[in-house]
Amino acid sequence: MRISSRFLVASIATLAMASAVNAQGSIRSGGGAYLLDSYVAYISEDDLYNSNGERLREPWQIIRQDRANVHRFGIVDADDTFDSFFDSQANRNQLEKMLRNGSIERQAARDIVRGGASVLVEIYGRGDTGTAVYVSVYR
Repeated sequence: MRISSRFLVASIATLAMASAVNAQGSIRSGGGAYLLDSYVAYISEDDLYNSNGERLREPWQIIRQDRANVHRFGIVDADDTFDSFFDSQANRNQLEKMLRNGSIERQAARDIVRGGASVLVEIYGRGDTGTAVYVSVYR
């Protein structure tokens, strides 16, 4: 079995981030929000365009399209992992708001819009309601 270097780097990053989160008691944002889910995804050419073939220009649109590709259309890149949270279209529709409540670095946003980046997405919330998304990029 061949493991791609992007997947290996992203997997190591995921473990490191999970360790840091666990060390903080799984609380990242105020108001008692806990880590609900996380996943790694590779942003491919397929993720840069919506279902109408229009080029997406915002990082949250591309991340949402990646999850729609995985969960709705069965388009899974080699380095994509699965999440249960964005299996729901209603949750995918909340991604922009959740990202505003979370964080993404400027360079990470540019890398996502350009494509060819591996991302770690951490979903925080209470119960089964997501409130914030934190995005990191690994090249």
